[in-house]
Amino acid sequence: MVSINCALRDAVDSLNGKASTPLLDAQVLLAHVLHTDKLYLIVNKDRILTEKEHDEYNKLVKKRLEGVPVQYLVKNQEFMGLDFYVEEGVLIPRPDTEILIEKVLDNIDKGKKYNIVDIGTGSGAITVSLAKLIPNSFVYSIDICRKALEIGRKNAKKHGVLDKIHFLHGSIFKPLDEINLKGKVDILVSNPPYIPTKDIENLQIEVSKYEPKTALDGGEDGLRFYREIIDKAPEYLKNEGFIALEIGYDQAEKVVDLMKEKKCYNGIEVTKDLAGIDRVISGKLIG
Repeated sequence: MVSINCALRDAVDSLNGKASTPLLDAQVLLAHVLHTDKLYLIVNKDRILTEKEHDEYNKLVKKRLEGVPVQYLVKNQEFMGLDFYVEEGVLIPRPDTEILIEKVLDNIDKGKKYNIVDIGTGSGAITVSLAKLIPNSFVYSIDICRKALEIGRKNAKKHGVLDKIHFLHGSIFKPLDEINLKGKVDILVSNPPYIPTKDIENLQIEVSKYEPKTALDGGEDGLRFYREIIDKAPEYLKNEGFIALEIGYDQAEKVVDLMKEKKCYNGIEVTKDLAGIDRVISGKLIG
């Protein structure tokens, strides 16, 4: 017979040195198995696990030891105070991306209506959050991966905003040409792939082995998608339309230069995340 406390201790011993947050991972996985929360584990530390619960828990811990991200194991990640369903095949939402949402919210008038385009649906975290938090908005969410669109729809339905989103399959702006959105977009956002191709294999195993490379690979210098988005966005944005892009930690200067070279954006700003790292580039189309 194994108690909650003993099961956690054994899992932490196994995960030490192999996971950056062994105790948290152990707790999240056991809470998932028991359909409960961390507080329950603490209060009921002497509760004996059934054989089925213990076996299921050990299987999850083993997968975590192989490098599978906790979020894929529990099929969930919190973002902007909302729970998002995630699974292998879609990028796991990061807390840093909340800075992108906050930047958009800082640049809207909640009394106005907004056509928003999100390039790169992923799990739908950005798309759904914007649809949820901006009352008079309609979001066009684009991804080349059909699985991402499927998961995005699932999360949109979960959070009651499916009727405020049009999910579109295709690459970058191409799907917008089929629905006549040129010159009609108020806000364009994207967290595009921005890891240089050569750097992907050197990332931690949770990312390099398990997260989709199409959501990570930004080409030889990591700027492939920024070039195309910045170059073509003026065709779709309204005058004074707002653009906000998440960037990698060392890409601010290069992305700002791309926007300046286009000579049609003003108010270009770099916004840092809570760690003081450059995280979002934003600006407006010159009217």
